[in-house]
Amino acid sequence: MPGMVLFGRRWAIASDDLVFPGAFELFLRVVWWIGILILYLKQKGKLNCVGGALLNSYLIVLIILLAVIICVISAVVYVSMKGTICNPGPRKSMPKLIYIRLALFLPEMVWASLGVAWIADSGVHCDKTVVNAIIATVIVRCSYITDTDLVPSDIAAGLTLLHQQQDKKIKDPEEVVCHFLEASQESDLDTELENCHHYVQFAAAAYGWPLYIYRNPLTGFCKIGCDCCRNRTAEFEFIGGDNLTCHFGSILHTTGLQYRDFIHISFHDKVFELPFLVALDHRKETIVVAVRGTMSLQDILTDLSAESESLNLECEVQDCFAHKGISQAAKYVYQRLINDGILSQAFSIAPEYQLVLVGHSLGAGAASLLAIMLKNSYPEVKCYAFSPPRGLLSKSLSEYSKSFIISLVLGKDVIPRLSVTNLEDLKRRILRVIAHCNKPKYKILLRGCWYELFGGDPDNFPTELEGGNQEDLTQPLLGEQSLLIHGSPSYNFFDDSPRESPTRYPHLYPPGRIIHLVEDDCSGRSCCCSTSRYSARWATEAEFSKILIGPKMLTDHMPDILIRALDHVVSERSTCISCPTQGDFNTNVA
Repeated sequence: MPGMVLFGRRWAIASDDLVFPGAFELFLRVVWWIGILILYLKQKGKLNCVGGALLNSYLIVLIILLAVIICVISAVVYVSMKGTICNPGPRKSMPKLIYIRLALFLPEMVWASLGVAWIADSGVHCDKTVVNAIIATVIVRCSYITDTDLVPSDIAAGLTLLHQQQDKKIKDPEEVVCHFLEASQESDLDTELENCHHYVQFAAAAYGWPLYIYRNPLTGFCKIGCDCCRNRTAEFEFIGGDNLTCHFGSILHTTGLQYRDFIHISFHDKVFELPFLVALDHRKETIVVAVRGTMSLQDILTDLSAESESLNLECEVQDCFAHKGISQAAKYVYQRLINDGILSQAFSIAPEYQLVLVGHSLGAGAASLLAIMLKNSYPEVKCYAFSPPRGLLSKSLSEYSKSFIISLVLGKDVIPRLSVTNLEDLKRRILRVIAHCNKPKYKILLRGCWYELFGGDPDNFPTELEGGNQEDLTQPLLGEQSLLIHGSPSYNFFDDSPRESPTRYPHLYPPGRIIHLVEDDCSGRSCCCSTSRYSARWATEAEFSKILIGPKMLTDHMPDILIRALDHVVSERSTCISCPTQGDFNTNVA
């Protein structure tokens, strides 16, 4: 049927083409509306503060505005489903609904801008958690690629093209560099892998019962069910923790320790205040401090505080700055350990033990910074950071931490490659590959789905203009700039003039030395998580300077997947004594 007529011209989209795009937006809006409503109901009692009435009004109007938008989108989807291709009569009201939907963009953007202005106003003196939660509503509303003139399907097509282009480069033999490892390095790798295999259980235990049930869906609840109901008041008082109930049972089962081995367990969770546990590990003769990773809205707000913060450290290191949110979280745990005498209590029981800090994801970043803060007081401190964020430490601090921090990264995990500068680079690459591709979007998406599911030769999936060559992809074109909204902050980032990184977001690096668990090559996409095979090698931070696109870029960050891969690697290396290539060379991708 003919396209809809809007604003006096006919468009290449019919009134029955809006079912799936509308349903997708409707789903996102409903989830977001529920999240805002829960935030308001939970925090409205904390708005009795200076400026609180303003924030209260902001949330109420936002809830109402989102509800109106949801109703309009629902009407669009409903009307778009009516009639047939040759009978558009039941959809004659669609143009009016489109006008209403477009008109709602203006108050939505105005209200988001007012929210930013009000929260930034020094006259607002409310609870930090409430203010940061409202900031998050604005951040999520204004998504990262809002300064591009791209719809979600365009971004999906760009990610598909990037994945194929990335695999094409990896398969190019000129991109592969082999280097030999000394026997001492290989022995050191075995030692650190065994330590990672041991301490990752403490990092997992810090998540409490949700992760334990997730890892043991059939038997987990049966194993800790009795602990949830048992009265362990005396035990809780002994370890100085909260009412731990199910958490304590899962921690005991995960670590294999006794309740008397725990010095302190806290599941207190606020913005910049992470749960952690302190235990005596008699097997390794260490005092283990495990910090929990992201599991709540408060933790997400800590992650989102990505500007840099200077650190006052008693060490001879220049340019000491780090991720602000994670730095604040590390300071909170540091104050609890030192000011509350938790570490003093632990060392009074086992004075000869060594201090070890562990964590996963956000917890890995906090544990790394905590190790740096404790280095002077405890020179033998060590840290094992599992899947830490890349945007964590300044270059000098990253180099300083290599003597006592080990980071473990699995496959294409996006978090150890995630930073503000890397996100900007990803946006550039998406725009570049879209601007250089002349294939219809539906072909890109269909071929991309086939490639992700069944594999194939990436050379058969062109990612550039026909007749072009690889060098063309590095040349800025007007087409790339045309994909940006005119006047946006990124509008001129394709010009040849050098641009400095904002002082709030300088280049940040991952902590310590890095062990990379690399998935062995397999044909097609038949390798699933349960059958994947991995090998371990030392890696450099430069190998994580770009976000890699792939079907496992998110699942590789899951702690259960990481533990499973680490189990496999340690088992293989312990049994493969006579492998001829095990200690001969490793392969790095340039």
